[in-house]
Amino acid sequence: MSSANTIIVSDIHLGSELSRVPELIKVLDSWTYERLILLGDIFDNLNLNRLNKIHWNFLSYIKHIAAQKEVVWIEGNHDQGLVHVVPYLLGIRACREYTWDYNGKRYLAMHGHQFDDFVTNNGKITSLACFFHRLVERIDTNRFILSRFLQRHSTTLLRLSKKVAHDAIHYALTKGVSYVFCGHTHQAMSMRVNDIHYYNTGCWTDRPASYVSIDGHGVQLHVLE
Repeated sequence: MSSANTIIVSDIHLGSELSRVPELIKVLDSWTYERLILLGDIFDNLNLNRLNKIHWNFLSYIKHIAAQKEVVWIEGNHDQGLVHVVPYLLGIRACREYTWDYNGKRYLAMHGHQFDDFVTNNGKITSLACFFHRLVERIDTNRFILSRFLQRHSTTLLRLSKKVAHDAIHYALTKGVSYVFCGHTHQAMSMRVNDIHYYNTGCWTDRPASYVSIDGHGVQLHVLE
């Protein structure tokens, strides 16, 4: 079993048929850690009636973890509005961005949609696109190949993951942190500009899935098929 100070996962999208919850639980069970950061879009939308039994079991799993270690949930654009609900639902801390210190460095975690001009400026179009994507999920019975194809194009091309990265790094400079972590784009990546390290944690609705671990040796981006 591996050990870390912090594990960061994002974009689980509970309520979506694409969510790879069982694989995520196996990954989390393979680690010992002190802090778990759920980096936004943990829910696919605000309609909790869309959660199936596996998704509700995952929430119970998180609540169990929170009784033993620190768990922080960060609001994303898909679950925006739940920042005041999650603490009562799961008994964990909820916020829009989170900073912490470890091993002489300062870290910042935020979902990243704040740097996505298309999402912030086109709320109605984004909502319509999400509705269309959920409709495709319902009719896509061939291992969600079409759904995941559309997802890759909507996140890597339209949402410009490199722009999110550069804007996050610029924001990190204003906050005086050495490391900044985002999700949102569903594209795992790492980048360094001067003394700022940027990591995107990817997602748990596609293949490969990905996450980040932080220990005394540094930050590592893990990719899981």
